[in-house]
Order: sequence, then structure tokens, then C-alpha cells
Amino acid sequence: MTLACPSVQVLRLIQLMGKQRKRSSLKNTGALLVLLWTEKGSSHQRINCTVATAGSWCFGIAMHTLQADLKKVLLPGAWPCPEPDPEELSAFTDLYGSLKFLLNFQMKNPGLYSSKWQAHVKAFLQTFGLTNAGIRIQLKFKIHGQKSQHDFSAFLISKVALSVRPPLILDVTCSAQPWCDQRGSWCQKGHPVVGERFPLSIPPKAMDQGLFGELSVQIVTLLSPCVLQYPHLPTELSRMQVLVFSPSNIPVSAPSGFFQTLPVALDYQHLGLDRMHCRSSKAFPDDPVHGDGVVFTVGQENWDDPEQEPSHLPVQQSLLLLLFLQHSDPFTSELTDKMDCELLLELHLEDILSNNRQAVTSALQAELFNTMKALKERKKKREKLQSAAEVIISSTISIVSSSSNMDFRSACLKRMKVHDTHGLSASLRESLWRVSSWKRLPKAGCYSAQQVEDQAASNEAIRAEM
Repeated sequence: MTLACPSVQVLRLIQLMGKQRKRSSLKNTGALLVLLWTEKGSSHQRINCTVATAGSWCFGIAMHTLQADLKKVLLPGAWPCPEPDPEELSAFTDLYGSLKFLLNFQMKNPGLYSSKWQAHVKAFLQTFGLTNAGIRIQLKFKIHGQKSQHDFSAFLISKVALSVRPPLILDVTCSAQPWCDQRGSWCQKGHPVVGERFPLSIPPKAMDQGLFGELSVQIVTLLSPCVLQYPHLPTELSRMQVLVFSPSNIPVSAPSGFFQTLPVALDYQHLGLDRMHCRSSKAFPDDPVHGDGVVFTVGQENWDDPEQEPSHLPVQQSLLLLLFLQHSDPFTSELTDKMDCELLLELHLEDILSNNRQAVTSALQAELFNTMKALKERKKKREKLQSAAEVIISSTISIVSSSSNMDFRSACLKRMKVHDTHGLSASLRESLWRVSSWKRLPKAGCYSAQQVEDQAASNEAIRAEM
């Protein structure tokens, strides 16, 4: 758990209250402010925290009814603290409207204000925003005169319906731009795919500590960048990341012990992969990945071509696997009891996954297979196109070489800006590659800011080159 524990518990309580109210008619939108600050001359052992919310996602939360629950949630890890600077709250309300929830408390400083600790807090809230994309998040640090602010908001979102949860609002904005996008626009939106939901058995050790009921997990995958509008573009899966979320949609630290053994358990031949290596994202704090996840580097078999031009290398794609835990217990109705169950889930997550190793591995294998199947189909189409291109090149070179019309031959070489038939072959190959790879076909569901206006210009440029 990356964010300071009392802050996570407050977020968990707000999320569970929203889930319990079941106001399906209300949109899960609004804003969240997390302010971490110190007073002038205060001890380095304590830090103040302010959590404030606005909007419909926390509608109906009454602070006076929460006091008893908050004391159970926060104590003994938090104490009362002074009010924050009113200007901080007014700046937030000016943007997002009146406050629906406000809580100030003091806690033991977990990170001695280090930049690494601040980066972990930022990563946690980024991951929280990934599956709560209707909520705009402001994170502010005011640590002994040093100020910084980070704003997280989704540009493109997608509503995803799971089996038993309320619908998710996912941030599907893709910031990675394919190198091929030198002509026209590209889809900036990821396309989530809802995968299998399967039950998990609760190990005896967790049951001994009070975790009962029904437990399951559902997988959602997101492949980026999107290349659906470029059906002949070569692609390659180079990275996979696994993120785990609690039943209240709070990011959970993925157990590295379980996932480090995952590559050994997968059937590479069935997947069409050559290798997979696990590394924790925590070991690479500067890497642009979501916190508390596990990252795998992936290599596909028989893909590398030593004679391939550097500009023709496949587009590197990343696969995000989101694991959503779902838990129900008819004998657990109080909010604090539900929170205790979630904490037990996080505490025993390694044991739970290990206890259900075969089911979890099979499900991940199936999701990976579906992803690789689509990539392999693209590769087959690409290979057919390359075969046709070689026939075109061979026929063209044969016609030019055997022609006795010197004017015709000169015109062909001049047109392709080469001096001989060897150069003509290379130039034709490059032109055919560009024509096939940059040919964009509009795709339903894809988003591009300039797609409509650029489509005609891009197609016209391709026609001219052909």
C-alpha cells in the first residue's frame, strides 16, 4: 500500500459508502483533493493530511454519521491536526464546486518527505484514477516550504460493465504515439476487453482470521497503442503489466512472489512467445508505469529479422491486465467490517493467489492467448502482403530491365530517384512498405482528433505515391 495507510482507509471508506448507497442513477464523477503538508517549525516525525471531495461520486456522505467509523478506521494511526490553508480549499472549490467531504488528520511521517515517497504517493493516485476516471484528482505537497502540485484527469474514458460490480469508468487515454504516424492521425484511445470471471477459494489461514464468503476475480485487458486503423502495420507485444484492485476499487500491491513464478508456469509455445521476464515496477521508480504493479518484459518468437530496416521495426505494444477482486459475505454488513475484510484480502493476497495457482494461471494464459492470437493474425496478413509486394517488385524490375526503350528506362529510374535497377528494387520495396503500412482504414470506436480532416489528405498522398 503506497499511499499513507490512513489516507488509503479514508478513500476506501468513501468508495464503500458509494457502493453501499447503490445510486446507479448518479454519475461517478467529481473531484478529489489530497493535501500533504507540514506546519512551520513542526516535527519531521509527523505530517498533516487533508482529504476533500466534490461532485456526485460522494453524494450523500454526511460527516456527522461518519465520525464513529472514521475513528475506527484511522486510530491509532492518526491524530487531530490544524485546519489547512483556506486558500487551498477555495482554489479546489472554485474549480469543482462545494465540498461533499472534508477530513483533516495528522499521521506519522512514512517517508521522511523523500522524493521517492512522494513519487509513490503520486503513482498510487494515478492508479486509483485509472479505474475511477470520472474523478479529477489534485495532489499537493507543502513540505517545509517546498510546494508541488500534480493534477490527474482522463482525456478519454470508457465505461466497462463487469459481472457483479457497478460499471467501471476507465481512463483509456493512450499517450504513446506509434512512430509510423508520420502521415495523418492515430487512435489515442485504448479499447478495454472484459475477460473471464472465475471463483477463488479462501485459504484456511485467512479464514482463521475472519475472511469468509465468496471470492472471485475478473480480468480486463487493455492493449496500447491502438493500431486498429492500420491493419497492415507490423506490431509486437513487448511489455505486460498486472494491476490488482480491491472490491472497493482501491489499488492493491500485486504480490511479486506469485507473479515472479508466472513466466515458468505459462505455455510459451501455445502463446507464440519466446521469453517473458518479471520485474517489479517498484524497482524502477523512474519508469512510466502505474505503482504497485508487476511488469513483464516480453519477446515474441521468430520475430526479429536481422536484415530488417530500423524504420520498419514492429510497433511496440503494451498489455495492461487489470485484476478486479470481488467479495461478498451475507454476514458482513457494517462498513467497518467490510473494510476489515478488504484488509484481510490484501494481507493474504499472496496466499490466495498461490492457493488458486492453477485457476489464475489458466485465466492469464487465456487472456494472453487472445491477445497474441490477434497479433499473429495481423502478422499473417502482413506476410501475405509482403509476398505480393515481392511479386510486384520482381515483375517491375523484369519489365524495366528487359525494356529496349532507353527513354522508358530512364524515366522509371528518374521517377524513383535512383541510378540503376538495384536502387530501383530498394526504392520500390520502401515505397510499397510505406503505402501498405500507412494505409489507414476508419474503425468504429477509434478516436482521433484530426481523423476526419486528415483522412482525405492522407489517402491522396498514398494515391500519389502509388
